[in-house]
Amino acid sequence: VIKMKAPLSWLKDYVDIDCSVEELASKLFSCGFEVEEIDYVGKNIKNIVTCKILSIEKHPNADKLSVTKVDAGKYGQLQIITSAKNIFEGAIVPVALDGAVLNNGDTIKTGELRGVVSEGMFCSGEELGINDDWYKGASVNGILILQEDFPLGENLTELLEINDVIFDINVTANRPDCQSILGLAREVAAVLDKPFKMPDLTFVEDKNVSTVNTIKVTNNAYDLCPRYISRLVKDIKIEESPLWMKRRLFSMGIRSINNIVDITNFVLTEVGQPMHAFDLNELEGKEIIIRRAQNAEKIVTLDEKEFELNSDNLVIADSVKPVALAGVMGGLNSGIKDNTSTVVFESATFKRDNVRKTSRQLGQRSDSSSRYEKGVDLYSVETGMKRALSLISKLGCGTISCDEYDLYEAEPTKNVIKTTVSKVNAVLGIEVSAKEIESILNRLNFEVELNGDNLTVTCPLFREDMESYPDIAEEIIREYGYDKIVPTLLKTSEITPGGLTDAQLKINAVKDLLTGFGFNEMISYSFVNEKEFDLYDIDKTNAVRILNPLSEDSAVMRKSILPSVVKAVSYNLNRKNNQGRLFELAKVYIPKELPLKELPVEEERLAFAVFGDNEDFFTLKGVVESLVNLTCASSNVKYNVSSLRYLHPTRSADLIIDGEVYGSFGQLDPVLSEQLGIDKPVYVCEINYYKLKEKFDDKIVFKPISKFPIVERDLAVVVDDIITCQQIIDVIKESGGEFLEKVSIFDVYKGVGIPENKKSMAYNLIFSSLERTLNVEEIDQAVKNILDNLYKKLNAELR
Repeated sequence: VIKMKAPLSWLKDYVDIDCSVEELASKLFSCGFEVEEIDYVGKNIKNIVTCKILSIEKHPNADKLSVTKVDAGKYGQLQIITSAKNIFEGAIVPVALDGAVLNNGDTIKTGELRGVVSEGMFCSGEELGINDDWYKGASVNGILILQEDFPLGENLTELLEINDVIFDINVTANRPDCQSILGLAREVAAVLDKPFKMPDLTFVEDKNVSTVNTIKVTNNAYDLCPRYISRLVKDIKIEESPLWMKRRLFSMGIRSINNIVDITNFVLTEVGQPMHAFDLNELEGKEIIIRRAQNAEKIVTLDEKEFELNSDNLVIADSVKPVALAGVMGGLNSGIKDNTSTVVFESATFKRDNVRKTSRQLGQRSDSSSRYEKGVDLYSVETGMKRALSLISKLGCGTISCDEYDLYEAEPTKNVIKTTVSKVNAVLGIEVSAKEIESILNRLNFEVELNGDNLTVTCPLFREDMESYPDIAEEIIREYGYDKIVPTLLKTSEITPGGLTDAQLKINAVKDLLTGFGFNEMISYSFVNEKEFDLYDIDKTNAVRILNPLSEDSAVMRKSILPSVVKAVSYNLNRKNNQGRLFELAKVYIPKELPLKELPVEEERLAFAVFGDNEDFFTLKGVVESLVNLTCASSNVKYNVSSLRYLHPTRSADLIIDGEVYGSFGQLDPVLSEQLGIDKPVYVCEINYYKLKEKFDDKIVFKPISKFPIVERDLAVVVDDIITCQQIIDVIKESGGEFLEKVSIFDVYKGVGIPENKKSMAYNLIFSSLERTLNVEEIDQAVKNILDNLYKKLNAELR
């Protein structure tokens, strides 16, 4: 949604509005423009009138106060106590009477100051809600001295015209043509069925002044700048803008600077066309070139910030250097100065995505970039230039050249939509007469040819959003009235079954498993502190950094979820919640390449943690094994010792599927725990769900149960402490032969009878065949092979 302010007085310049403020707001809403707020300017101000100071005397009881007598016309003579130093006898000033209300809502009452009665208060411009842009002298640090010989006792809001109404309007993103006073005025004219009056676009040219013979303009980037108009204005007089222009800008929250800058801001607001005025003396080589920036090229903008550019940025340059960031902001040296004598006006349209990317990349925003990001049409380019030149003529502040540069690759053409009245009505579901359709479209500035049922609509240049007949139908109904749509049952319809996608079902299955184990789901921010990368030994050289982070804690996009989960554990422990199970399944952001030219890859990661007196490594391993059994179709799953720095060196493992690491889990390294202020063991896991989901297999496979007896054997072997369970299981599976069906550990023992630096590990082996009963000799031979290989490969001895 685009926010747009529109003063009622400005709209009335182009439309004869004869309805109430509330009715106009309602009509705008009915045609798709929500009026979010109506600001009645000067509404709060009451009982502030003009008065003349007759005498000024020192307060008898206060050195810094004065006692004045004033003539307030029909309100008679009053005594006012003041501390102001800029008043004088004979001055006409605003006075707030007893019961008066100031712009900020404060009420003034008659009272005593140091024992002397004061029957009101003199007012400054601030207390009236105005500054020098509204009335000269209103910004002074003191009482507002009125310049005119106003009649006494008259309402000041009327005398100074502080009585406008400003609409705060939400403009939908598909209507960038309405991010201007003119655009909204066109809509008001259409909805009120009133004529629309264009602003004055006429101006006086001087045949002896030529743009083409003074400066050379070249467009080397038509793909990013479809149209560029420039015009020369000589004999520039830098002076204050007239009061009517200052007040228009003031009502839009824009500060007056000088007549030339104010003209560009006025056109931006009125027409919606961002403009720039270059000082010709600052353009080296008397040349303007629209081009892509060179890599590492630099520019200092009007706000005195320096930026390093690359070839993705569009610039306006002279023969040597960039003088403006196209669509964003002018360069420091290109701005208007007190001694500027000749300017080159620029009016152009730039590709919205390029302006948006440049603005975000550099962290530089402006009113112009805000307009260009949403779209500036080709119509506004020409209209904006004409309006600026018309204002130059009207203010008599320059001599306009007789020619201009109007650079475009393809001449602007109006879009023509051919359809039928029947098609439009079919979309609406009601019958709107062809005559009514024609009338509505004409009011909206469309050219209409109606031939029976056939409808040919030529769209104005400022309506680039119009593409086909459904767009025509939308224009018709928002003017005809949504309230005229009659609810009806569909004649034919199909029932579309709803449901979750396969990916959503998989995620829900994982979450159901974890919640079944007593885990609570958590949600954390994707923005993290870069220091976390160092704590968890995460590579940060290609981390995705935020250009304008809210704080250091949200400066980069995370590449791991685990730090966020551990932070939540720490938060709970610090608040005496000493046990719990947490998990998060969310995205991390992995850049594709350096330098960062593409969007990062968004990969899902699953991280969870357990903490409390009853939790240990095997608790976590049980959860991991259950997760793998639920999701993984592969039977080649192993667990090896992990080498990750943030995990305990002997109480951690990597999850390996088909020879590839899919995740790691174990106790959080005690050194890291201490750095994080965690004084209890915490067991954590992070799994690459992005890869794991590819292993999902939801097919139901039936495996027959052998009708022949199974054979069980238990083996206990003594091995070195450094030998892992997975190493032993791998050897047993490799050596057990085709009838070995299952291997599981059931005991680990260290103590009496076991040598130092050794341990005993006991395994249960199950042998089975679907075809016959296995004999003792086969089983004995399989066990012998297992023991031989355990001894050869791991120096394991039968206990």
